[in-house]
Amino acid sequence: MPYPTHVPALRTASLPIVAALMVFASVAISTAGIKYAGVNLSCAEFGQNNLPGTYNTHYTYPNQNEVNYFGSNGMNVIRLPFRWERLQQATNASFNATELGRLHSFVSATTAKGIYVILEPHNFARYYPDTGDFQSSAQGLIGSYYPNSVFSNFWWRVAGIYKTNQHVIFNLMNEPNSMPTEQWVSAANAAIAGIRAAGATNVIHVPGNQWTGAHAWTANYYGTPNSVAMLDIVDPANNYVFEVHQYLDSNSSGTSTNIVNVDIDVTRLTAFTAWLRANNKRGFLGEFAVANSTLGGTANLIGDEALTNMLSYIAANSDVWEGWAWWAAGPWWGNYMFTLEPANLGAPNEADQAAMAILRSFIPIPPPALLLTGNQFKFSTRMGFIYQPQSAPSLAGGWTNYGPDITGTGQTVTITMPTGTGASGFYRIGVSRVP
Repeated sequence: MPYPTHVPALRTASLPIVAALMVFASVAISTAGIKYAGVNLSCAEFGQNNLPGTYNTHYTYPNQNEVNYFGSNGMNVIRLPFRWERLQQATNASFNATELGRLHSFVSATTAKGIYVILEPHNFARYYPDTGDFQSSAQGLIGSYYPNSVFSNFWWRVAGIYKTNQHVIFNLMNEPNSMPTEQWVSAANAAIAGIRAAGATNVIHVPGNQWTGAHAWTANYYGTPNSVAMLDIVDPANNYVFEVHQYLDSNSSGTSTNIVNVDIDVTRLTAFTAWLRANNKRGFLGEFAVANSTLGGTANLIGDEALTNMLSYIAANSDVWEGWAWWAAGPWWGNYMFTLEPANLGAPNEADQAAMAILRSFIPIPPPALLLTGNQFKFSTRMGFIYQPQSAPSLAGGWTNYGPDITGTGQTVTITMPTGTGASGFYRIGVSRVP
């Protein structure tokens, strides 16, 4: 069993030993690469032409069976698309209690397992848009049809609920588009101000204009480029990340199975990555995918290579990339070309989608952060990983298992070290993937 992550600690509890434990833990964390790897769990945003719509007719929420499946594969973040109009059914109004209950039930159960949830209104910067063009209509557009204060009020209310849960991330909006970029920056800043006014310090994901395409981040065909205007984003807490999407078909829309070539993903991410580094910013890939039909490793199927190249590139640039979330999974996708929903979820014949094997290999093994109190140390676990405490008489070697393997469920584990007058020993935690 491989143990790529080890954090040693002396078995006694004098103050110098506490300092040594914390130093080793922080060094391990600094080499962990990307922080987040996960999936969009969709379907709460379905039924965009029926707002608010009828639950379980026009839309539904993902469930904990799906969370457990993706968590058991080591994923630690769920991006949760939903519709703003269902949660807040009139401008500046209190949230609908029934809809909030559905959302909150999912968030609470998921974050209790140590998995992060990215809350994402899937509204394209519009509120009650024209149903004939719900993505790009002038009707409902924030900053013109509705004032920014409406958007700020929504996020102030969300932040007031989740400000005590640091496993909740606020993604301001899905794919703003068809407006001056300055208009979107103004709306985003108003929302950020509302979040911070509520007392929330949570991470905020900020998308760009023009469907927040990474490939178009420096382009000017839609007006002022994101690379210029988004430098005017203001966050008093300075705890935000720029969120982009990237697909591999000819127009980056994600509407066909076509992949331009095996390197197109890297080509399209390169300018955005350079922009992040030059401006000391952080990025997150909130949507990407290759079609299941393009995977399989034969000569005429290049999805494997393209996906591997993309994730390898993000891992190699983890100084500016925080992670990624596949698009998409969820209970109503059926045979959707990009679905990551396993076949027969929860049944004995449950079967992974082809992409999962590739994604799983890019989910980093998490180093545990150890906290020492007296003769005990504690660490938090993650689903999808096995933890093995080990001990040795010295750092020179002789490591042996100290108790049984521990399967991570998101729980906190406490290890008690023996005390006495004999020679001190050392302790460490090995981490490996669940087979």
